[in-house]
Amino acid sequence: MVLMQRKPVSESPLVLRDLAEPQAAADEVRVKVSACAVCRTDIHIVEGDLAPHRTPMIPGHQVVGRIDQVGEGVTRLHVGQRIGIAWLRHVDGSCPFCRRGRENLCLGSRYTGYDVDGGYAEYAVAPEDFAYELPDIFDDERVSPLLCGGLIGYRALERAEVPEKGRLLLVGFGSSARIVIQIALHRGYEVHVVTRSENHIRQAKKLGAAWAGADFRDLPGKVDSAILFAPSGKLVPPTLEALDRGGICSIAGIHLSDVPAINYDRHLYQERQLRSVTSNTRDDARALFAEASAAGIRLRTTAYPLQDANRALTDMKHSNVDGTPVLIVAEN
Repeated sequence: MVLMQRKPVSESPLVLRDLAEPQAAADEVRVKVSACAVCRTDIHIVEGDLAPHRTPMIPGHQVVGRIDQVGEGVTRLHVGQRIGIAWLRHVDGSCPFCRRGRENLCLGSRYTGYDVDGGYAEYAVAPEDFAYELPDIFDDERVSPLLCGGLIGYRALERAEVPEKGRLLLVGFGSSARIVIQIALHRGYEVHVVTRSENHIRQAKKLGAAWAGADFRDLPGKVDSAILFAPSGKLVPPTLEALDRGGICSIAGIHLSDVPAINYDRHLYQERQLRSVTSNTRDDARALFAEASAAGIRLRTTAYPLQDANRALTDMKHSNVDGTPVLIVAEN
C-alpha cells in the first residue's frame, strides 16, 4: 500500500500497487511480512503532520514476519527466523549522542516507513542490527503493537520515573497506553487514567486502573508521574497541574499540537518536570520484550487485510476500533 500524495486518511491516500520485490543488501535481512500494526505516527506521516522525507512511500513500522533472504555479512539471524522491525532502523554510531548511549537522538538516524519503505507490503528489508527476535508467547498479530506502541510507551514510562509503589496518571488511552498500564500494574504502581472515551474508561477500569474518568478535576488526588499519550498540547497544563511536588510528565507522541501558556506557580514550580520522548534505543526494545513476557500482558488487536489499510488508519484516527488495528499480509 503506497502513499502517493499526503492527504487526510478519509480520502484513501494509500494505493495498492504491484512493485518489484526488495532485495537484502549487505548486512540486511528480507522479511516475508505476516502482520504490520497500524500506528498514529503512520497517520501523521500520511496526512503530512510530519515533514515528508520521501514520496512515494510504503508506510508501516511495526512489522512482523519471517526472514526469507539474508545479505552478505549477516551472522546472527537466519532464514526462517521470526523477527520484528521497528521505527528506528539506522544510527551512525559515531555522533555525540550515540557515544553517550543515547542512540535514539542520533544526528544521522533513519526510520522505517518514513526514510525507507516499511511494512504495509508483502516484503520488507531491515539491517540485521535493527531486527528484533520476538517473544514466543505472542503470535504475529498480537506481538506487532509492541514494536512501536509498546516501545514508545515503555520509554515514556521510564522517562516518567515513577517512584516505587507510586501513582501514575495516563492521559489518553489508545493502544500504547493499554500496553503501559499492564506493565505499570505489574511493577506495583497505582494507575489513574483520563480519557474522554466512555469505552476507554471501561477498558482502563477492566485492566486494573484505580480510577478512570473524563475530567482532570475528578482525579482522587495528586500523582507522582504522568504520561501524555493524546497528541493535544492543550492537555499539557492540566496534566502538569495534576502532578504532586517533584512529579514528572513525559510526552509519548512524536507529534503534539501547540502547548498553551503555562503558569509557573500552578504547573512547574516545586520541581515538576516536563519531558519529551524521542524514538527508542535497541536496549529499550530488549527490555520491553523481556518485561512484557514476564508480565504476561494481553494485547488487543483488530485484524484488517492489507488492502484495507486506509480503513484501518481512519478507524484508528476516530477511535472506531477495538484494540490496535493490524494489517494481516500473509500467513507464515
